[in-house]
Amino acid sequence: MSFLRRQTVLAALVANAVRPPRGRRAGLPAFFAGMLVSETAPQVLALTALDVATHVTRGRRAGVRAKAGLALAGASALGLARMVQQSRKVADELEEALVEGLGVDYVEQLDQVPDPADLATPWRRLARPFDFADEGVRVIRNVAYSDAGRRGALDIYLPAGEDAIKDAPVLLQVHGGAWTVGDKEHQGRPLMNQMAAKGWVCVAINYRLSPRDPWPAHIVDVKRAIAWIKANIAELGGDPDYLAITGGSAGGHLTALAALTPGDPEFQPGFEDADTSVQAAVPFYGIYDFAGSTGLTNAIGMRDAFLGPRVMQTTWQDAPDVYEAASPILRITADAPDFFVIHGELDTLVAVDQARLFAAELRRTSKKSVVLAELPGTQHAFDVFHSIRSGHTVRAVDRYLTWHWNTWRHGLEADSGVEPEEMSDAG
Repeated sequence: MSFLRRQTVLAALVANAVRPPRGRRAGLPAFFAGMLVSETAPQVLALTALDVATHVTRGRRAGVRAKAGLALAGASALGLARMVQQSRKVADELEEALVEGLGVDYVEQLDQVPDPADLATPWRRLARPFDFADEGVRVIRNVAYSDAGRRGALDIYLPAGEDAIKDAPVLLQVHGGAWTVGDKEHQGRPLMNQMAAKGWVCVAINYRLSPRDPWPAHIVDVKRAIAWIKANIAELGGDPDYLAITGGSAGGHLTALAALTPGDPEFQPGFEDADTSVQAAVPFYGIYDFAGSTGLTNAIGMRDAFLGPRVMQTTWQDAPDVYEAASPILRITADAPDFFVIHGELDTLVAVDQARLFAAELRRTSKKSVVLAELPGTQHAFDVFHSIRSGHTVRAVDRYLTWHWNTWRHGLEADSGVEPEEMSDAG
């Protein structure tokens, strides 16, 4: 491919990442073309500079095609530099969201107040963005929590070493993939490694997928996994009384719905009496409106064009109650747990308006804390590998979960009269 053609393709990709087109038909290709470029902007910028340097040193500066290619490369470089800057600013956006939702004194409940090094851009991670190996973490793979074969298996992430842990906080990761694809090993790895290395027990699950298994198989499996964790995690050092849940996209939807429907018999067939409550939920770019109740074009289009034929396997007109029961925004009560809602402002698959309206309804109805972080310049699925933005987000979620765990266990201490040093220091 010629220099001009390479730069033309790159310029188109950068333009899409900076200002992606909206709409049901354009949203999916805009996501696939934009997310990878925006999250690897530093690497792409370096390769662009190398391509230009190589082209120029070969004496190919003259001619209309050469000048056009150089002009496109310059425009792309500006766009890429802007993306890098936006990614770095996410650290401030996340911290402001935490302060707004929890109060400026939330850092007093952290194990230590973050210093500038903790908030710095994680440049070293960018050299190997898809390398999830971590010497501080060991993994127990493919533990069965149901009889659904591989779709009923989970992985457990533990701190490395021989030292036994006890009463450690537990984090459940639910993968995304439009309720039709996805695997426990391919999402949430940066966050699970971060938390497991700090002493948490992290659990990543598979669940049954459509179209083979229609709704509500997905949420039933998440509930079954929660019940399994409560019954078994103590043997691995986890505290069965403390469980936070997280996930992205479809996993964000399942995270929110599970958090809002503890003990719902409709989603717990055969294990209706099991405790499926969670203490905190951190949904990433989730879908909160299955029924189209918000009136958002994005929600209604997804409901009719995808959810109905592929996931629910019934139409909204024929079974509105099924869609409403599956909509987190319609399941919010005063007893909802604490939420940290994270969404990208440039998400072309799930409009950020869904997150805004969901967080607003939580704040109106719930008695617990609500944090909403809208990340500028951010597409869907931005956190699946190491990047500037995902690094800052993982560390912000780490701070949130640490705050929540410490607040929760100190509350138990206050209620029971137990002195802090008598409690476990996991996390």
